[in-house]
Amino acid sequence: MSRRYAVLIGIAALSIAVLCAGGRAVAARAEAAAGAGAAAAKAGAGTTAGAGAAAKAGAGTTAGAGAAAEAGAGTTAGAVGYGFITPTMSDRTVTLTGHDLSIEQIVMVARHGAKVELSAAARQREADNYGLLLEAAAEGIPVYWFNRGAGDQRETVMFEGDPLSPKNRALIEKRQGGTFRAGALGGTGPEISAEEVVRAMMVVRANEMVYNAPSPQLAQMLLDLLNRGVTPVVQSRGTLGEGDLAQLGNVGATMVGSGEAYFRGARMTAAAALKGAGLSPIQPFAADDNALTSSNAYATGQAALLVHDAREALEWADVIYAIDLNGMNSSVTPLSRIVQQDRPEPWLNWHAARVLDMIKGSYLFEPDPKRIIQDPESLRASSIRQGATWEEWGALRDAVVFQANSSDHNPAVNVGASPEDSWELSTPQLMRFYVKGGAHSHGQHGYIVSNANWDPYPMANRIESFVVALANMDIAVMLRIERFRNPFFTGVSAAEVLPEADRGFYGYAPVDLQQEIQSLMVPIAPFGSAIVGTVEDLQAQTRIKVQRARQAVATTFDLLAFDLLEGALWLDVRRAQDSTRSFGAAPTAAWNAFRRRVPLRQRAAERAAQPVVSISGTAVEFLRSTPASTFYQGEATPQGAATNPAGARGEATPHGAAADPAGARESLAP
Repeated sequence: MSRRYAVLIGIAALSIAVLCAGGRAVAARAEAAAGAGAAAAKAGAGTTAGAGAAAKAGAGTTAGAGAAAEAGAGTTAGAVGYGFITPTMSDRTVTLTGHDLSIEQIVMVARHGAKVELSAAARQREADNYGLLLEAAAEGIPVYWFNRGAGDQRETVMFEGDPLSPKNRALIEKRQGGTFRAGALGGTGPEISAEEVVRAMMVVRANEMVYNAPSPQLAQMLLDLLNRGVTPVVQSRGTLGEGDLAQLGNVGATMVGSGEAYFRGARMTAAAALKGAGLSPIQPFAADDNALTSSNAYATGQAALLVHDAREALEWADVIYAIDLNGMNSSVTPLSRIVQQDRPEPWLNWHAARVLDMIKGSYLFEPDPKRIIQDPESLRASSIRQGATWEEWGALRDAVVFQANSSDHNPAVNVGASPEDSWELSTPQLMRFYVKGGAHSHGQHGYIVSNANWDPYPMANRIESFVVALANMDIAVMLRIERFRNPFFTGVSAAEVLPEADRGFYGYAPVDLQQEIQSLMVPIAPFGSAIVGTVEDLQAQTRIKVQRARQAVATTFDLLAFDLLEGALWLDVRRAQDSTRSFGAAPTAAWNAFRRRVPLRQRAAERAAQPVVSISGTAVEFLRSTPASTFYQGEATPQGAATNPAGARGEATPHGAAADPAGARESLAP
């Protein structure tokens, strides 16, 4: 997977020369890409999607002048337009174990600046793995991407014998140092323009690295960069979704003082950033280039942000649906137990009960001769569409959590595994990779074997499945916005009741947004290009998939803003018709909070006095900055319950039983 690195080693001297010149070449490339980066922001080039998130990113941006002055001559231009995080959780620490990192914890570190540490067991596992790696080479065991090459160089002998012998140590240190420095040239622009994306990648890699064999200095530096606020400049493209080598190579360059980084709101050379943070460049060793870069952490980190933001969008979709039901004076029969018992699907039944609970106490349960017997399909079926989207969200969440808490590294290192543990391990083929144990491993034995764990499935599939479900939900959202304009369903026009209400003109916008989402739901065709001597012939396109999915979620927020504007107006109408009407606790609380942010302007004079702003933009900002869980939390989402196909031969297929993080949901409030 890393022939590119072998090539880059040969040009390491050129890399050093360019970067020692003050990073001017890299800075110039960044400035040239700045415009493209801004244009690609919503398209997912590493930015926080949506207007509200952009506002949040901007709020965390510091001027950078003080840091620039403090850092001195190493500072370069280029921080303008970069989305710095606001470290509201810098006093909290997430302990990485390799097996229980949650979506919320990734967000805490990536978006809110929480610190990280390794558990004692995780640190020991890394040390044991590292010892087994050194021992394997000493015993003459062929190890991919260590004493053997990588990619089409996998049979090339890189060195023989003990890696700690003076000759081999010098050779390895030189090669590793050159590879890390050359990492600054990896990938292609535009540069990632949101700090949270780089930090998400780094915390995921730090957690997954527990399964690998990093040197102690590499493992510690990854933690230090996160904890000291040094964020490498990383290119957004140049990965095929089968190992994000280029992006993690950019991070590795910062570790040795090569390339550029952000520190305290300013962009500067990596060497200056390390110095400002009180850190010294590391000397990578052994297979550190492999330990750092053989991972899909760039895609996985973004997928974690996707899961978090998608949940926020779905929670708002539910609350706004409850508002819409009240606004339409809807028939609530589709949500009733009678209907749900006829179709016992856990997620659909959960969602119907969830919405029913939101509108409990609403006037919808009182008789009204003007209420029609049946709403348009977009209202009646919204719970089914939204419940189905929640189900795909749950599958995506589980896949991302799995990806972030398992190894996507090649080779696999397993300390303590023995030939008798499984029949295949005692065969001559597997015994080739058995490490008997010696001084470097403190007597511990195990296996180091090549694998394909970098193939990012099922996560890559789940990302696209979720977008398909989301698009099917969003078409119902768009259509129910339009149904409010038809008195056949509402029984009255809004203008008849509130003639001076300012609705604005946005008739085309919801349709346009839905068409954008529709364009994003088409899955990317599977593709394989036989590159690197035809060895690497599969590509997962995970970067593209996750960035499209984040764009779809961002655009869903935009669409929901129009839905909220319409639904809130109709709550005003229904209350004006009858001041005693109740809408249920959650819809009422959300409506009141929204009206404090976006008042119902009824007089022309008041409208004229208002600044010219996008009311839909204000609505989006409200949705992105105010979690729907503020108004309603409800019960935890269902747990998976997949069944084994009848008549299946052999062992049963696995049963889904992923725990729901919602039940132990951590607050992200500052």
